[in-house]
Amino acid sequence: MIFETLQVIKEEVNSYFGGSIVSLENIAAIEAEPGGGGGGGGGGGDSSDVVLSLINLQEEFTLKNIPNHYINNTEVNYRNPKVNLNLYILFSSTNTLYEEALKNLTKVVEFFQGKKVFTQDNTNFERVDDMVNVGDFRFITDLYTPTFEELNFIWGTLGGKQYPSVIYKVTLLEIERDVVSNRGTVVSGLNSGLKNK
Repeated sequence: MIFETLQVIKEEVNSYFGGSIVSLENIAAIEAEPGGGGGGGGGGGDSSDVVLSLINLQEEFTLKNIPNHYINNTEVNYRNPKVNLNLYILFSSTNTLYEEALKNLTKVVEFFQGKKVFTQDNTNFERVDDMVNVGDFRFITDLYTPTFEELNFIWGTLGGKQYPSVIYKVTLLEIERDVVSNRGTVVSGLNSGLKNK
């Protein structure tokens, strides 16, 4: 569901831009092209002006111990707890014309100011290839502002070349395999085994 979530976000932001401005790529493998184009050199990309990259995953520990079972008639299917993730995503504006890079970054921020909650009901995306089996989903995006030290560390890890960028935290992404770990039966009543005297 990580790829599918980022693909949904990419398609929604591209729809807001009115074209294929955003690409889903590793920003560490991108090299800006001279002459005003976007990235795409080192990573085999498509010369998009804005690159969307996943930079960190974090488990949501507050939801870790919630029981996970389903009742089907008289049978109870137990599963391991769902993994609830927070994703940290980076939008980098790679256009070598600095003014255009800043304009693109502003539009990304404008998009998320207008839409924070994504569900299957309020989101349009192409259900083709890897997106065919996307079911119900709900995730929330929040602007994440790292300190200057954290930002320096992030870009140092990504190769040192810093682009105009913004980071968003995508919260409560659920991941669950369809594997039953144990089965049981529904308790329909209690029999104490005691008789009245």
